Amino acid sequence: MKIFIDTADPAAIKKFADMGILAGVTTNPTLLVKQMSSSSGAPAASESAFARQKAILKEICDVAVCDVLAEPVSVDAENIISEAAFLCSISKRIVAKIPLTAEGLKAAAVLKKRNIRVAFTLVFSAEQAILAAAAGADYICPFVGRLDDAGQKGVEVIGDMASIYAASGVKTRIVAASIRGLEHVTACARRGAYAATVPPGIIDEMIKHELTAKGVEKFTQDWSKAAR
Repeated sequence: MKIFIDTADPAAIKKFADMGILAGVTTNPTLLVKQMSSSSGAPAASESAFARQKAILKEICDVAVCDVLAEPVSVDAENIISEAAFLCSISKRIVAKIPLTAEGLKAAAVLKKRNIRVAFTLVFSAEQAILAAAAGADYICPFVGRLDDAGQKGVEVIGDMASIYAASGVKTRIVAASIRGLEHVTACARRGAYAATVPPGIIDEMIKHELTAKGVEKFTQDWSKAAR
């Protein structure tokens, strides 16, 4: 299973991109607003939110040599299309990330005709996954943690989607989202997700292991004794 990173922080993305472990980046309006707020220096009074969004996404695309999923904020098809076209004009690496709604499906039909890649987000059922594949989506982003919150077993829904896609031979890729911990990552891998999009803190947890740290410490100590 591949690893995407779920953040709009270019520094965090570069940190893990430099390790060679990232296959993609996911952002959303909430993550971008958070990054706008934390960026050094106050924006100029005349600088629009879209201009700041463009600057951040361009910086992300400069440090991440992979697909970057970026989301329009509009909910009607006409404006989703125009915003998606704007986002994808920033870089060829950007994939338009659209909520799986009736308006989102209408927008995707137009975008695909324009050769703009599409990822459906806020996907919560196998039925929605089937529709996304029928619409020619490049990716879907099912929300594991939010399904758990709703009393469903999110990783089992991922498994259902993966089984349906495998049986149908569709090319749409499942990127498991709303990852809350290490157990979500490994469970999604077992159930056939193409990727999980993981917050930076959880990727840090994946790297670390007490026995690895102890082993490195022992090897270093043993070598230092021999080098005396």
